[in-house]
Amino acid sequence: MRALDWVVLLASLVSIIAYGLYRSRGSNTVDRYLLAGKTMPWYAMALSIMATQASAITFISTTGQSYVDGMRFVQAYFGLPIAMIVVCAVVVPAFYRARVYTAYEYLENRFDAKTRALASVIFLCQRGISAGLTIYAPAIVLSVILGWPERATTLLMGATVVSYTVIGGIKAVTWSDVQQMGVIFLGLLIALVTVIVLLPHSVSFGDAVFLAGAAGRLNAVTTNFDWNDRFNIWSGLIGSTFLFLSYFGCDQSQVQRYLTGRSIAESRLSLLFNAVAKIPMQFFVLFIGAMVFVFYVFVEPPVLFQHTELARISQSSEYTGVETRYHEAFERRREAALSLAQAHKAGDGAAHARGLADYRGAQQSLDAARASAARLVDKNHGEKGFSDTNYIFLSFVTRYLPVGIVGLVIAVIMAATMSASSGEINSLATVTVVDIYRRHFHRGASDHHYLTASRWATLFWGAYAVAFAGWGKKLGSLIVAVNVVGSLFYGSLLGCFVVAFAFKRVGGSAVFLGMLAGEAAIFWTFLRGNISYLWYNVIGCVVVVTVALTLTWLAPATFAKSGSPPAQ
Repeated sequence: MRALDWVVLLASLVSIIAYGLYRSRGSNTVDRYLLAGKTMPWYAMALSIMATQASAITFISTTGQSYVDGMRFVQAYFGLPIAMIVVCAVVVPAFYRARVYTAYEYLENRFDAKTRALASVIFLCQRGISAGLTIYAPAIVLSVILGWPERATTLLMGATVVSYTVIGGIKAVTWSDVQQMGVIFLGLLIALVTVIVLLPHSVSFGDAVFLAGAAGRLNAVTTNFDWNDRFNIWSGLIGSTFLFLSYFGCDQSQVQRYLTGRSIAESRLSLLFNAVAKIPMQFFVLFIGAMVFVFYVFVEPPVLFQHTELARISQSSEYTGVETRYHEAFERRREAALSLAQAHKAGDGAAHARGLADYRGAQQSLDAARASAARLVDKNHGEKGFSDTNYIFLSFVTRYLPVGIVGLVIAVIMAATMSASSGEINSLATVTVVDIYRRHFHRGASDHHYLTASRWATLFWGAYAVAFAGWGKKLGSLIVAVNVVGSLFYGSLLGCFVVAFAFKRVGGSAVFLGMLAGEAAIFWTFLRGNISYLWYNVIGCVVVVTVALTLTWLAPATFAKSGSPPAQ
């Protein structure tokens, strides 16, 4: 990056953090530190909820996912509006009436202490891992820009996020998120306009969209039903509905956002805003990745976008043949793309068919050459599964965007990470103090004591996230990895809350055993490896509900809630 890029980047980040800390003044009680004294307006909650989802993973990995696999990942969000309506109608008023700090505090009121503790532990496991992945994504950015080891950049990002989260609590997190989303929207728009402007003069925007579609990069909807296919309309409508019911109804990182609201109505409005805005935003991010793909149809990309690994394998004698095949495939694809676009404009059906076949054939050859290079990396490291998906958009930004814009886009990536990481760390600290420490280890202490404990818990989870972040490089596409991690735990949490809201006669022991059975079923399915992760949420939820209801029906004296009639 050049001097102006650094000025833009540092000015953006410093202003965001300073504004958040300024707005967090007065966070000197547990209620204000963890729930902002329930003073947040709907728009601040809405943008904070969106920012917590829109981590650096969204911009680094989602664009790369679209580059290699097309836009069908957007289907993973088709269940979001359905889930939001259910959460607004059922969950939000229930949590407000219960006057709880956490979602799991509600479970003790409904069931018992052991169910609350188990749900809290499941959340801490899931969100603790995800927080590490969230911090790892911008570490990639800084390591590429600065040439530092990823461990050093991970520590730098972690220290930045933890510092203002420890000091300012949820108000600092929320108001920082508001500014961060403004920077994110601006940066995304400029990135899309820039990539379109950089296309060859002979290639119009319509040509670019056509070529992206011809290469299968605009496949936003796929209707085939396949358990093994991660992204299709069925897994999107059914599986992701369960995922987002879990995420917004059971995950403290989201629940805590709308519990800061002034009223039930404002909390509902913040969620409904996300129901309307999230899918278009995700579509927009994926579309940027598709346009980057078209740009690289005419400008030869590197064989691998992870330049460190590319430099290592380039010393191998086997790499020369791979590079030659790759260059030849690129030239064939570029010529085929120009011919195809011309035939499309002219309406020449025969030439269109020939051009399309040549274009797709050259793309397959290019993909095969990249796969061969990836295998050389695996061979070099003695392991399998190398992926450079997370480096694609970053490589484009740092190499081709004009001065000043690079700094802004990097600021978008860093801001997104700070918003997501701070929200996750703050929610982890809340559950640790409220559901574990205050409930089971140190009851009846002063408000100041729990405020101090919350700050220490925030520091602990920040350090934990940094320590775990290094595992991110082993997990391929981070946007997929973070959703897989969530799906390993969300189904059992959702099943517990479904029982809590819908089946009043079921007692704590029944749902506790149901949750254990649900987690066992999810991990058994995961280890078999033949079902898409979106279905884990359905499986876990169904198993929890089925086991809890069956136990209550078979032994009502043991498993029915005290004071309730036996289950029929």
